[in-house]
Amino acid sequence: QTLSDPAKATIIAKFKNLGVTLLQGDLYDHESLVKAIKQVDVVISTVGSSQLADQDKIIAAIKEAGNIKRFFPSEFGNDVDRTNAVEPARSVFGVKAKIRRAVEAEGIPHTYVSSNGFAGYFLPSLGQPGATAPPRDKVVILSDGIAKAIFNKEEDIATYTIKAVDDPRTLNKILYIRPPNNIYSFNELVALWEKKIGKTLDK
Repeated sequence: QTLSDPAKATIIAKFKNLGVTLLQGDLYDHESLVKAIKQVDVVISTVGSSQLADQDKIIAAIKEAGNIKRFFPSEFGNDVDRTNAVEPARSVFGVKAKIRRAVEAEGIPHTYVSSNGFAGYFLPSLGQPGATAPPRDKVVILSDGIAKAIFNKEEDIATYTIKAVDDPRTLNKILYIRPPNNIYSFNELVALWEKKIGKTLDK
């Protein structure tokens, strides 16, 4: 419930002030989900990792409602059909792949958004596990640090997703968000940070 989360309650209040109509549907209440879905044309799922598998409930409700023109499952990361991740990411990608197959098996019009890395998630701590700020003395670089990754601002991911809703080119396709200037290796990110703070970090 958003009432117990002041940040979410504030977001909802802002939406209401903008004139947005909010529909309630409970992921674990099929009837309420179908009722909500029948009132919209597009479903964009943003469930968290602990509820990814439960998107099968959204798929069932979409199938019953019969009116959805586009479904965006909660992916917003790497293309799960083209990655060889290690655990724990492998299990998460496996669940996302199963949801893709279920969407396709039901013939639901869809778009998968492959937005790669969330800049706001990885960059504030420079990818340091458990850190809340970028390192000032020592940085941990996994492997050789030369593999490239793509980092996108969350607001840009949202913009591309909304633009894809009515774009026929994205129907039943994967939308890749890969701005060329957003592609960096970990070593390059560390070098940029070192330049900004004027200090070489221990590695």
